[in-house]
Amino acid sequence: MKQMNQRGNLAMGFDQAKVSHHFHLTPAGGIIEVSAKQNGDEETRKLIRDHLRTISREFADGVFTGPIATHAEVPPGVPVMRQRKTRIAYAYEETPDGARVIISTKDRTARTSVHDFLKYQIREHATGDPLSVQK
Repeated sequence: MKQMNQRGNLAMGFDQAKVSHHFHLTPAGGIIEVSAKQNGDEETRKLIRDHLRTISREFADGVFTGPIATHAEVPPGVPVMRQRKTRIAYAYEETPDGARVIISTKDRTARTSVHDFLKYQIREHATGDPLSVQK
């Protein structure tokens, strides 16, 4: 976890100790959410927003260099998410303490790969988020 966080500091551009990650599986795909732990941490909130805005565009283009750099391997789901990139939508939204990327698809195979990717993130980041779809 320590090495992953060190790689994540570089790949994401912010101190992993200052943020909380959450990953949610949804019927349409899922959500990646990152928040600053301290309400007044404007700098971290800005960096989170910059990063999630960037990955929402990169993922839509089939580029997953950030997660690969953070985890030092290709996360499960990424190969199919690349292949079916035109069938997956990534919507960036700001939250009070950071931002989120909402991932959606009507393609069953793409959705399974999104879920595999998010489950991996939940385990790797030890978020405690559910590993099943929540309504």
